[in-house]
Amino acid sequence: MQLKQTPPKLPLTPEERAHLRAFKVKLKDICTLNAAQLSDMLEITHERANMLRGLAMFQSVPSIGPKVAARVVDMGYYSLDEIKDIDGADFIDRMEAHFGYWEDPCLEDALRCLVHHANHPGSERIWPDFTEERKKYREQYGYPASRPVPAWYEHREGEASKLK
Repeated sequence: MQLKQTPPKLPLTPEERAHLRAFKVKLKDICTLNAAQLSDMLEITHERANMLRGLAMFQSVPSIGPKVAARVVDMGYYSLDEIKDIDGADFIDRMEAHFGYWEDPCLEDALRCLVHHANHPGSERIWPDFTEERKKYREQYGYPASRPVPAWYEHREGEASKLK
């Protein structure tokens, strides 16, 4: 079954969108450009180009959406090559330590999916395909003793209350 690739959701300004149109570049093709090309094309900093390219690249993986892509970019990863040697379980452990709260277990499945695609380009596996693998791993090894105590939903409730 061939999954349809949808264009990535990117936080582009109207000017950046206009530049993409002028260069006849589609959103789904941003992940194929290098950061220098994107920076020159959109007249943006190299850092912003790296971020946009990373968001596009991670969303090019089947079943990975903008929120998961943003979490990975927020950790400082901008390409599949950068994560190919990370173990999926270690990836979520690092993320939880980085953000200071434990995450929804489905996010671990999504991270395992990203690492899989980094090592197996063209694979059609999607994040739910990694649920059993995660469950078996966690049943055998559990979580690190250093795992943060607050949960993701407590953190997000705190964010929402700050907006009021």
